[in-house]
Parts: sequence; C-alpha cells; structure tokens
Amino acid sequence: MAPHLTFHGGAGTVTGSCYAIEHAKGRFLVDCGLFQGTKTVRELNYGAFPFEPATIDFVLLTHAHIDHSGLLPKLHKHGFRGPIHATAPTVDLLSFMLPDSGHIQESEVERLNRRNRQRGRAPVEPIYTRQDAEDCLEQIKGVAYETWLEPGPGVRARFWNAGHILGSASIEIQVADGAGGRPIRLLCSGDLGPDEKVFHLEPDAPAGFDYLVCESTYGDRDREDATVEHRREVLCREINEAVGAGGNLLIPAFAVERTQELLHDIGVLMAEGRMRAAPVFLDSPLASRATGVFIKHAAALEDIAIAENELFRNPNFRFIGSVEESKALNRITAGAIIIAASGMCDAGRIRHHLRNNLWRSRATVLFVGYQAPGTLGRLLLDGEQSVRIHGQEVAVKARIREMGSYSAHADQKELVAWVGERLPVHGGIFLVHGEDRARTALREHLMAAGCDGAKVHLPKLDDGFALAAMPPARAARRARIPDKAIARDWHNDYAALLLRLRRELERLPSDRARSDLLRRLHAELPASE
Repeated sequence: MAPHLTFHGGAGTVTGSCYAIEHAKGRFLVDCGLFQGTKTVRELNYGAFPFEPATIDFVLLTHAHIDHSGLLPKLHKHGFRGPIHATAPTVDLLSFMLPDSGHIQESEVERLNRRNRQRGRAPVEPIYTRQDAEDCLEQIKGVAYETWLEPGPGVRARFWNAGHILGSASIEIQVADGAGGRPIRLLCSGDLGPDEKVFHLEPDAPAGFDYLVCESTYGDRDREDATVEHRREVLCREINEAVGAGGNLLIPAFAVERTQELLHDIGVLMAEGRMRAAPVFLDSPLASRATGVFIKHAAALEDIAIAENELFRNPNFRFIGSVEESKALNRITAGAIIIAASGMCDAGRIRHHLRNNLWRSRATVLFVGYQAPGTLGRLLLDGEQSVRIHGQEVAVKARIREMGSYSAHADQKELVAWVGERLPVHGGIFLVHGEDRARTALREHLMAAGCDGAKVHLPKLDDGFALAAMPPARAARRARIPDKAIARDWHNDYAALLLRLRRELERLPSDRARSDLLRRLHAELPASE
C-alpha cells in the first residue's frame, strides 16, 4: 500500500491541525488539535473522528498549542492507546495545558446545559474531561531535537526547531513506500516562528523532500520589518496611551509564549523607566504555570534582556489564581493592565473582563495575536459596535488596538524564504493552517519565487492524497462541513441579525412602528405547524 496523506484539520482554517498518514504497516497522526472559529467549525470537536482512534499507532506532535494538541484527550477517550512523541518542553507544557483544557470543556458544557434545561433541550456531554486529559498524559513521550526515532514499523522521524514557541518543532518523516523502494520523505513545518523573536533561534530543517506540508497563517501579508527593540517601543507607546486614556488596558493573550513575551518586554520597559508604572495582572492560572516552565527552561532561551534569576519576577506583576481574585479585578476601572486568556477571546477569563470594560470609552483592548474568523476577537477587530458575551449584548466603546509584531508566525516573505531553503521538493507542497485567502496569496508568491504552481496544493478539510504518485493523486473526499462555513456560518449571521434588529427597534420613533416591523418580519417566515 502506498502512503496516503489526509488533512483532517488545519485545511482552510488555522485551527484543528490533524494530518493522518496511512501506509502499508499502519497509520499515524501528525498533531490532533482543537478546532476554533465559527460555531460550525467548533462543533467538529464534538463529532466523531473521521477515523477510528483505536487504529492509530502513534502521534507526532509539533508543539503544545491547543489548536495542535487539544483533541489528544478525546483521541484517548475513544480508544487510542499509542505513544505521543513531542519535545521535552512540550511535554512539560502539556502536563497542565491538557488538564486545563479538559476543565474548560466541563465548565463550558455545564454552563450550556443550564441554558439547555431552561430551554427544554437535551443535555450535551463535554468533548472530554479533566480526567481524560490526565489519563492521556501517560502516553506522551519526550524526544530530543535532531535525533532519529522509529515510532513504528516502516517509519522514522526527526524533530527540528521551528522557532514558534517553547518546544515547537518541524517534523521530518520517512515512510516506507510499500513497494520495496526508497522511503517517501516529507517535512511537516508545524507552526513556524518569525526571524525576529525573543526566546528562540530561527526555524531550521534539512532540504530535499518528496513532500512539504507548510503552514500559511500569514501567507497573505508581510509585517513591518521590526526589530525586537522596535516592538518594545511600539508596546511602550500603546501602554502609555492606554493608561493615559484613563481606563484599563486589556490584552487577550495566548497562555503559552505570547504572555511570557509580554511579561518579558514589560519588565524590560519598567526596568528602563520607559513606561508608566502600572500594576500588571496576569489573570490566567494556565499562563502562570506556563511561565514556570519557561523559567525551568530559561537556560535554553535566546535574547533574554533580563537576568535568568529575575525573569518574570517583577514587583508590579501580580499572578491571579482564584475565581474570587479574578472577579475582584472588576472593581478596578482605571490604570490596570490585565493580561488574560484566551488569545482569540473565545473562552476563559478575558471574556469576563471584556464584558466589564468594552462599554467604557476610556478602556483599551490591545490585540497581539491572530484572530480566527468567527471569533469574538475578530469581530472586535472588524469594528462591530456591539457584541454578545455570555448571552448579553455589550456595546463596544473601548479603544480597539492591534500589534502585529508579536505574532509567533512567520510572515509571507519569511514563509517563502523557508520553503525556498527546503527545496528541492519533488512531489508537492501542501499549504495548510491558513485561511484560503492567505494560502492563495502564498501560492502565488511561491510561484513567483520559482516554484511549479502545479506542485503547490491547497487541500480542503478531509482531502486525501496518495503520496506514491508524482504529483500526488487526490482521493475522493467526504467533507464533514461545507467549505464556506469555515469563514462565516449561519450562527454569525444570526447573531448579527439580532444585534441589527435591536438597534433598528431602538431607532424607530414609536411602539407602533416597532410592532409593524416585527409583524413584517413574522410575515416573511413560513407558517408554524
């Protein structure tokens, strides 16, 4: 049997990364991540896997971010018992990230089921529980960079620094072709870091492959060529302006890497007296524990501008643990810097702080990372005047700001350069982990740089390819959701309609006019049975 590659996530979207490789001697996965984005996309997390988990021999994991690792406990829950191979820092991060994710699944479902009971709907089960996640941890095995391992018959793999977050890796894979010929060689980029970044060296991996699977998150844009020092200057200006506006500054941030970069740079700015003194509240138990892992691995970090024994230890930093401490922050209306997860505002404590601050004109929300379509973060960046949080409508009066220079992803120019350094690629290049607009733009730039456009593929969700063929042969596809629902679905349209309807009803001059509008809307609906 010739090796077969199927994209069960991270295809047309930047989340849910999961690539299955089936070959003559078995089947394995590269990543198994949680879907984020529109409600239709998120519902994939609750549905059945498009494969039988018990048939998976092992998993090769690129890094700890939940959109790459977050469905591993579900995989375990439904019968997977093989090893999960990841770098040592990734193992340390997952030791609490996955249980925390299980706790979030339980909490979110508990809240949903309270509403379902009120609406007379059947209860739903969490994707997985904290216990499922803790059981899954027993399967995770640490591996060293640049060292070959044989995770299963007919397969060899080697991890290379991806420069994205602590422990991130691109994975070189050799798979027996099933016909006795030379193994098929492929490289999965994972998420690639930019050239200018604290903590990590630039991404690295060998050249000369049959197939290349490359992320494309920022395939349609080039960031400003900013040094780390320039980024600090911009952050300093944003913080000083936010504090000077007389309100709180909210920074939605991913718990791993982004939060630690912010704490590091704020610590540097404070030590140099360049920013206004302000209390910095890290309201994320997960981020606090991740910070401990960074301290543990501090000797391996690059470009630290603070002594190792002082890293993240600043008298102005306050690590918030309990729910009660988090709620107490609601009493602060000005002068605080609150960093909280999640980075896309889809869950976690940041949503409570947004609900408490968005309607305040003096407050500021600073985005420092990618916001997937359909997320609350993207809605705010797109200029929505009101949003719904925990079922409540909240007016958006706060200043909405964005910094792209904190991205942990390579931009278009860096992605093109990275691919160029991996050439030649004989069979094909698959662009994944990006919206279609970003993937299309990156494909065009790769062609302009000399790549054969016929070899650059944009797989859709659940697309499969036979790797023995050159170019790869596309298999019949059974997609789980419509392609168009990835970017925007009916749930987004429904929420937008409700908000528009409320604004229109408030604008009308009388109750009679409001009743007339509602009657016209009712008349457009089919008669109820």
